[in-house]
Amino acid sequence: MASSLARNRLGIPAVLFFVLSAAAPLTVTAGGVTAGYAITGRTGMPVAYLAVAAMIALFAVGYVSMSRHVVNAGAFYTYITRGLGRPAGAGGAFVALLAYNAMQVGLYGGFGVVLSQFLASHAGWDVHWLASALIGWVLVAALGVLRVDLNGRVLAFLLITECAVAAVFSAVMVGHPAGGELTFSTLAPSHLWESGAGAALVTAITGFVGIEATVVFSEETKDPRRTVARATYLAVGIIGLLYAGAAWAMSVATGPDRIVARATEDGTQLLFNLVGPYVGQTVVTLGELLFITSLFAALLSFHNAVARYGFALGRERVLPAALGRTGRQTGAPIVGSLSQTALALVVLIAYAVAGADPYVHLFFWVTVTGGLGVLILMVLTSVAVVAYFASRSRGESRFQVAVAPAVAAILLGAVLVLTVSQFDVLLGVDPSSPWRWVFPATYLAAAVIGVAWALVLRQRRPDVYRGIGYGVDAGTEAARQQPAVAGSRA
Repeated sequence: MASSLARNRLGIPAVLFFVLSAAAPLTVTAGGVTAGYAITGRTGMPVAYLAVAAMIALFAVGYVSMSRHVVNAGAFYTYITRGLGRPAGAGGAFVALLAYNAMQVGLYGGFGVVLSQFLASHAGWDVHWLASALIGWVLVAALGVLRVDLNGRVLAFLLITECAVAAVFSAVMVGHPAGGELTFSTLAPSHLWESGAGAALVTAITGFVGIEATVVFSEETKDPRRTVARATYLAVGIIGLLYAGAAWAMSVATGPDRIVARATEDGTQLLFNLVGPYVGQTVVTLGELLFITSLFAALLSFHNAVARYGFALGRERVLPAALGRTGRQTGAPIVGSLSQTALALVVLIAYAVAGADPYVHLFFWVTVTGGLGVLILMVLTSVAVVAYFASRSRGESRFQVAVAPAVAAILLGAVLVLTVSQFDVLLGVDPSSPWRWVFPATYLAAAVIGVAWALVLRQRRPDVYRGIGYGVDAGTEAARQQPAVAGSRA
């Protein structure tokens, strides 16, 4: 085994396919948007997607500026370390591992339910959701240890097809408005100030999770300085328009006053029920198949991202060094991949044994909690970008490294506060339910454990501590002599 990822294998299209697949256009369109309407009870989902797209675009300005100077598969973890210090970086790393594992494992719930429903309706087979989920699990386990560019080809085919179907379905819904008249009320900015807006915003943010993973693949790109920036901006633009358009089109097809009720009644079949009368059963069946492959593509993409976070931490020996090993032939982080595969299996079996609802309690609850974790990381990273460039002249404009990330930190921070305060709305539980605090509290626990572990390393293994956040340079003299930034002496 080796200790470095495969170089020069990914160009802009391949990275774009990875991150858009993680964002899962048809999964969000058919599942996320519908669940957002149903569980939050808010009609402003379309404008929420547009608002989040604008905030993430602003966040991306500082994010990609940082990527031009720090190339590391650790992404958020690395940037937080470089800007806010090693203890903060280690805390961010543990938050990232929890968040991305939540996104990946939670998607198995949706995959299992949707595949079982498809088999029941089209083949008459009564298949338990766990059995269906395990089909996806086996495929992800196999692909996860292969060459990253092979994964990219698989995702490319699935992604192009599902984006086309999502766009066509949206056009069909807009072409057949309820009552014969187009309405734009669900796009009104006033929805952003309503009670429960935080729940709608974090639901929207969950749909964008994966876009930031452009940096996770930076070490494997042909030109990190250009590839990461262009792939990130393209991903934000494409996804923002696709999601907002689909959410608006659904409200047009049902009527704004009926969208929440229809989403609650029809669930993930809402999209297909709305277009079915106009496109025919064959096209609907194709759409349902692509919904399943969209979920699979997202599973594979998040699996790759989790494996690379584990690789980054293992390479620096913050976690067991075995995680930092890659296959000599494939360049894939094999130990990290297999570890994530094992964790997913344990969680799936636990949910099945407990008899929990795989769609609500695994797919929706766990993935939106993953979205919350990524939101926390975005806020911390925006602050870290400002701190990193504050004492450095790196050829970037003041807007790129100070103004944009500072404004992004403020806006995303406000959404974070709203989200935590309204997490009961997001989960669809009573305000007195302990679950509204349990899920957010897991990130506090992860961050505390990460910071504490960094402090332990500083005392007991100072050589490892000094290498935190420096990737392939972790053992070099440059990393060892790097001046401590705010928090690294704490």
